Amino acid sequence: MQKLTIDDLKKIKEQYAATFNLRQGGYKAKVTVHMGTCGIAAGARAVMNSIVEELASNDVKDVIVTASGCAGFCSKEPMATVELLGAAPVKYCYLNAEKMKRIFREHIQQGNIVEEYALVMGSETSY
Repeated sequence: MQKLTIDDLKKIKEQYAATFNLRQGGYKAKVTVHMGTCGIAAGARAVMNSIVEELASNDVKDVIVTASGCAGFCSKEPMATVELLGAAPVKYCYLNAEKMKRIFREHIQQGNIVEEYALVMGSETSY
């Protein structure tokens, strides 16, 4: 195996810097795309791809994107929950790639909830 140079180590450090910061809590937002079988069947993969592409194309490193199972509202899929640091979570429903891009621009980047796509704000229960 070839020895690593200082430049090689710097590149490795840069590649993992964002991941390390997120694990340490250095993020401003968390987006959870609900990807149970109902969500996937309704188009959640396109929603997930859309938010990941937006983060990459805008070089955003302080937003976590995760996937979860069904949120319990199968008829409202695809869904995603957006949590900004210090604010109540917002669950969005009936999403597609274009709607997720708008949520990225308006809610994640500017802090304005996109009310027309929002199902609920805060913690909710389904019973």
